[in-house]
Amino acid sequence: MPRIPIALEMYSVRHDFSQAPLATMQAVKDMGYDGVEFAGAPKYCQEFYAGLLKQTGLTCCGWHTPWELVQDDKLQQTIELNRCVNNRYIIIPWLDAKTQQDWIKLAAEMNRLADKLAPYGMRCGYHNHAHDFKLLEDKKPWDCFAENTYKKVILQLDTGNALAAGVDPMQALKKYPGRAETIHLKPYSNNPEIAFNSIIGEDDVPWEQVWQYCQNEGNTEWAIVEYECPETPALEAVEKCIKALRKMGF
Repeated sequence: MPRIPIALEMYSVRHDFSQAPLATMQAVKDMGYDGVEFAGAPKYCQEFYAGLLKQTGLTCCGWHTPWELVQDDKLQQTIELNRCVNNRYIIIPWLDAKTQQDWIKLAAEMNRLADKLAPYGMRCGYHNHAHDFKLLEDKKPWDCFAENTYKKVILQLDTGNALAAGVDPMQALKKYPGRAETIHLKPYSNNPEIAFNSIIGEDDVPWEQVWQYCQNEGNTEWAIVEYECPETPALEAVEKCIKALRKMGF
């Protein structure tokens, strides 16, 4: 079975990238990452991003796209950006709603977005944060959203954010099989003094189980490292993460 390629969420190294885009991308490539996932509204023209990818040999495996950029007045521009960088995965990184009914409405809007993107060969999805696993009325927003979206809508589980909410990442993955076409590999320690400060392999995410599931049952096409600890220099931290994953045989 082919190995799942590993990418880096560029939000992890956003400060380095803003100062030296090409050097940062090249460093990511040299560490052994196969691709990158960009985040946020683009700060440069689409040709600039495409040029970075071409020069470094990295693949764009996703773009964390603000919800406002997939509304009707901005959607075509977003589609063109992603076509230019050859990206198929438009992932919404944050949604928040006050009631279950609001989440159901958001799910319906995501289904409509999926239909609009399909002719372009693109997919949409949602990335969880800890609040998505906190009960709202009598149900978790993640479940409310997942149960009311098409199966083709990606549920991009973030392992660290799930664990921070007290949720076993394996249970979250198995509950909606085949929908984590892209997944975020984020470390998290149950020790509150460490929490997100831990490196992959030195935390409490069950990495071997997660990887075996993604490799064999999860329909996972890209595994994406994300790291947010400000105490460790970003490039140093993400290099430690990819080395740890490779050492585990991923």
